[in-house]
Amino acid sequence: MAMGELKISEMRDLTRIERIGAHSHIRGLGLDSSLEPRLSSEGMVGQIPARKAAGIMVKMVQQGKIAGRALLLAGQPGTGKTAIAMGMAKSLGQETPFAMLAGSELYSLDMSKTEALMQAFRKAIGVRIKEEAEVIEGEVVEVQIDRPAVAGAASKTGKLTLKTTDMETVYDLGAKMIEALGKEKVQSGDVIAIDKASGKITKLGRSFARSRDYDAMGPQTKFVQCPEGELQKRKEIVHCVTLHEIDVINSRTQGFLALFTGDTGEIRAEVREQIDTKVAEWREEGKAEIVPGVLFIDEVHMLDIECFSFLNRALENDMAPILVVATNRGITTIRGTNYRSPHGIPIDFLDRLLIISTQPYKEEEIRNILDIRCQEEDVEMSEDAKVLLTKIGVNTSLRYAIHLITSAALACQKRKGKAVEVEDITRVYNLFYDVKRSTQYLMEYQSQYMFNEVSAGEAEEDETAAMVS
Repeated sequence: MAMGELKISEMRDLTRIERIGAHSHIRGLGLDSSLEPRLSSEGMVGQIPARKAAGIMVKMVQQGKIAGRALLLAGQPGTGKTAIAMGMAKSLGQETPFAMLAGSELYSLDMSKTEALMQAFRKAIGVRIKEEAEVIEGEVVEVQIDRPAVAGAASKTGKLTLKTTDMETVYDLGAKMIEALGKEKVQSGDVIAIDKASGKITKLGRSFARSRDYDAMGPQTKFVQCPEGELQKRKEIVHCVTLHEIDVINSRTQGFLALFTGDTGEIRAEVREQIDTKVAEWREEGKAEIVPGVLFIDEVHMLDIECFSFLNRALENDMAPILVVATNRGITTIRGTNYRSPHGIPIDFLDRLLIISTQPYKEEEIRNILDIRCQEEDVEMSEDAKVLLTKIGVNTSLRYAIHLITSAALACQKRKGKAVEVEDITRVYNLFYDVKRSTQYLMEYQSQYMFNEVSAGEAEEDETAAMVS
């Protein structure tokens, strides 16, 4: 009986849990084919001019017409700067490298700031390498796997029958190939490609001949034609890697394992020069091409004058990616100097930037975003509750209103309700303070806090400023 229970537990499917993040609802920039922004699409709402400008940049990147340029997303907190950057990343697709970095991260790494920036730059530059390889490509007719009768006996063996429009062949399978077939969930009717050198199996889709097998079809099923000609053929395979990955593999004694450990350390300039020379040779021979990607630096005002000087020089490199930076600061001090400048960015670097400004969201747009977040977080909410939450978002901030969605859902769950009502919103609003109410409370009771050094006059001025903001 115990053995039976053990087998059942082993066969259970693991449920894949997806973490819902602040921008997990973003699917793209929400543009149509003529790059005109839709009012609400792909998780994006409002910010029409900013999204259109970002869409033009994405199109130029995809066509390889732009590199070594820089873009600044500037706007108040909570106006969708990071969302636009995430939308750009989604719109670029898997082929175009997209690296993300926060300005404050540079000061907590075990390497120099300029080295961290250089690594981030090279993560955003892709190399598309072409090579010829022998593959076996065909439609699966049958998969036979002979399992040993006794546990612990000889390993599994089997046979795989593949066909093209011209021929059909049976291949003997070893334990590793059987494991690979099981991992890819290959079944009869699938069209697959097997790399002869590595044994890697790639599922290309389902054969059109099996298009009526409704029981074996899912919503994402892709149908392809049965391959023609010989089963074994030479095909051009394209690998996409970043310059940083090539740097790591060539600079560490453990080779590519450093990519998984994350312990890349500082990479010597000589290694990078050799790699750049080799990549240039591949480009001349037609074996490789450079894919300039996008490097997004959030909180760019956290960078100091040394970092800005490095970025100035790095953008002039032949293989520079598109640099997108974001900030929510106004006129402030440049870190590392006593000089003040717009957004805390030196004037010479600011002159290189194309600036996209984001505007505060209107009430209707806040409502649309809250609807999208409720759907993303799987929360049922009544119309009255959404109206109240929208008003809270207008009077406090959009981020605060979004934070209340899950809290209100838990309050609703506690009273065993089916949908979030006004009473749930009111309850969590009273439990969790927004910035204005917290500041007001702090000003009122500041004398009771430890190490209080604010005089009464300053407190009144601060309170007035907080109320105005």
